[in-house]
Amino acid sequence: MNYMDFLESKAVAAPVSGFDIGFEEINPALTEHQKIAVKWAVHGGRRALFESFGLGKTAQQLEFCRIVLEREGGSALIVCPLGVKQEFTHDAARLLGWDRIPVYVRNMDEVRAAGGGILLTNYERVRDGDIDPRFFTACSLDEASVLRSFGSKTYQTFLAKFRGVKYKLVATATPDPNKYKELIHYAGFLEVMDTGQALTRFFQRDSQKANQLTIYPHKEEEFWLWLSTWAFCLSSPSDLGLDDTGYSLPPLDIRFHKIAGEVEVVGRDGQVSMFNNLAQGLTAAAKEKRDSIGARVAKMVEIIRSDPEAHFLLWHDLEDERRAIGAAMKRIAGPGEYAEIYGTQEIEVKEREVIDFAEGRTKYLATKKEISGQGCNFQRHCHRAIFVGIDYKFNDFIQAIHRIYRFLQPEACVIDIIYTENEESIREELLEKWDRHKKQAERMREIIRKYGIETAHLVERMRRSIGVKSVEVRGEHYIAINNDCVEETRRMETDSVGLIHTSIPFSNHYEYTPSYNDFGHNEDNEKFFEQMDYLTPELHRVLKPGRIAAVHVKDRILYGNATGDGMPTVDPFSDLTVMHYIKHGFRYMGRIIVLTDVVRENNQTYRLGWSEVCKDGSKMGVGCPEYVLLFRKLPTDTSTAYADDPVVKTKEE
Repeated sequence: MNYMDFLESKAVAAPVSGFDIGFEEINPALTEHQKIAVKWAVHGGRRALFESFGLGKTAQQLEFCRIVLEREGGSALIVCPLGVKQEFTHDAARLLGWDRIPVYVRNMDEVRAAGGGILLTNYERVRDGDIDPRFFTACSLDEASVLRSFGSKTYQTFLAKFRGVKYKLVATATPDPNKYKELIHYAGFLEVMDTGQALTRFFQRDSQKANQLTIYPHKEEEFWLWLSTWAFCLSSPSDLGLDDTGYSLPPLDIRFHKIAGEVEVVGRDGQVSMFNNLAQGLTAAAKEKRDSIGARVAKMVEIIRSDPEAHFLLWHDLEDERRAIGAAMKRIAGPGEYAEIYGTQEIEVKEREVIDFAEGRTKYLATKKEISGQGCNFQRHCHRAIFVGIDYKFNDFIQAIHRIYRFLQPEACVIDIIYTENEESIREELLEKWDRHKKQAERMREIIRKYGIETAHLVERMRRSIGVKSVEVRGEHYIAINNDCVEETRRMETDSVGLIHTSIPFSNHYEYTPSYNDFGHNEDNEKFFEQMDYLTPELHRVLKPGRIAAVHVKDRILYGNATGDGMPTVDPFSDLTVMHYIKHGFRYMGRIIVLTDVVRENNQTYRLGWSEVCKDGSKMGVGCPEYVLLFRKLPTDTSTAYADDPVVKTKEE
C-alpha cells in the first residue's frame, strides 16, 4: 500500500455484513420508503433505523427479521419496552398478514419451546439475564433510546450481551442528536466502531473535566457522514425523493399553564426566597412537586372540562399524582371511561389498558412517561395530552408527545403543560433543548437528502478532506514549512539534518486539522504507527549519522467506561514509540523525564482521589510524567561512535 492508498483508507464507513435482496422479496404491504429501508438494512446486516414517529419502524423490524431467517434460519429476537408488544402482534397480523404471530418469551426455556421464528421480549428480561441474545440469528432493539433510562452500565452490558450476533438492528425515532455519546453507543452495539475509538476519533477532551467530550468543529461533517453509513435517518418519504401523501404532520398547539407557587424556599442563611431557584437543589424541586399536586390536578380537570368530547392522555411522574388524578377523574368520567397504568400492575393488565385506549374504548388514560412513553401509538382516537407536571427529562417529554403527534394523526394535536411559577427555569430549559433537538435532527436528515443512502457517495465525500495546502516561509536563520511531513521529508537530502526534535501526536488522542493527512486522525495505536511507518524511515535517512532524534511523548489514560475495565488504565504509548523507532534503525539512548502537575492530572482523570484510595487502594494508579525519548542514528564509524559531524565543545564550554 502506498502512502496515498493509506490516507484514502482512513475514510471510515460501516462494514457491510448482510446480503442483497430485490424489492419483490419484501412484503407488498410495506410502502415504498419502508421497502427501501428494509433492503438497505438487510444489505448492511448491522444497521440503525432513525425514522420519525409514524413511518412504520415496527413493520420494518418484523420484515427485516423475516427475510434474515428465510436466508439464515434460526430465531430472531425483538426487544421492546414493556407494554409495546401488542404493536408488533397487531402489525404482523393486520398489516403484514402473517399466519404465525411473534410470541412473547420470558426465558430461554420458552425461547427453545417456541421452535424458531420471531420472538418478542422486553429490555428487563435481557438486562437481568433471562434471555441470551447470542442464541439468535438476528436481534432488533425497538425504541432503543429506552436504554438511556437504565443508565450507562446497562449500555455497556448490552454491548457485551449482543456481541457477535450476525444481524442486528436498532430502531428509534429520537436518538437525541444533542447526546453524541448515545449515538456512539449505538455504533458500538452494532459493532460498527468500538465506542472508545469513536470517541477519540471525533471528540476532544475537556481539560477541566474527565470524560467530558466535545465534537471537534472540523470533524462535525465527517461525523454525520460516517453516521449515515450505518444509520437510516428519515424525517419523511420526501427525504428519499418520494411522495409525502399521507405523511404530513398535523398542526401542533403547545399550551403552557403556569400556576402560582406556594412553596417557601429557605436558604442556608435562614433567608426565605420569594421564588424558587431550582439550582438550590433537588430537595426544593421535589417539595415543589408534592405541594403543588392539588393545584395542578385542578387545572387538569379544568382543561378536560373545556373539551368534553375529546380523549385525553394524562402524563404524570409521581404515585401521589396518580392517586390525585384518579380521585378527580372518578368525579368527572363516566363508567369505564377512565383507566390508569402503574408499575406494580401485571404486564397483561398494562397491555389491556394500552390497547383499550389506543382503540378508543377508554376515553382517559393516566400513565407515566417511563411506562407508556415509548412505542405506543395512540393517534387513532386521541389528539390531546396533558402533562400534569414538568421536569428536565427532554427525551421522555418528546417521546410522550409523539404518542399522539405522529404521521397518520387526523386531528390537530393540543399539548397542555402544567407547571408552577417556581418551575419557570425548567420550562425554559425544556424549550432550549427542543430547539437544539430540531436543529441537530435536521442536520442528521440533511445528509440523506444531499447524498442519498449509497455508502460509496458518503465515503467519496469524506475522502475530499485528503490533502494539505503547502505554505513556506523563509527568514535569515530559518525555513518554516506547513505540509504533510511525509511528503516534505521525502524531498529532503540524505544525511542533511543536524537534529530532529518533535512532539508526535499521541496516537489518536488529538486531531489538529480536518485533513486525513493529520497523524492524529487515526483509529488507534496500530493505525497511528502504520502512518508513522511512512515517516520514520525518512527521518532516519535525512538525519546526519551519529546525530539525535528527540521525541516528546506521554503515556495515555484509558478510561474504564471506554475499555469496559471499570477503572482507568495506562496505555504505554512511550514504550510503543521506543519499539517503533528501534524497528526503523534508530538506537535508543534513554529518556528525559518531564515532571507534571499530578494534582492537575488528578482533576482531569479522577485516578488519584483520596476517597477512592480509602474505598480500595488496589485500584489506584500513579501520576504520569511526560518524556523526551532520545534516539541516535548510528555513525559511519562505530569503533569510536563519534558522529560523522560531531557536536564539539571545549571543556570550558
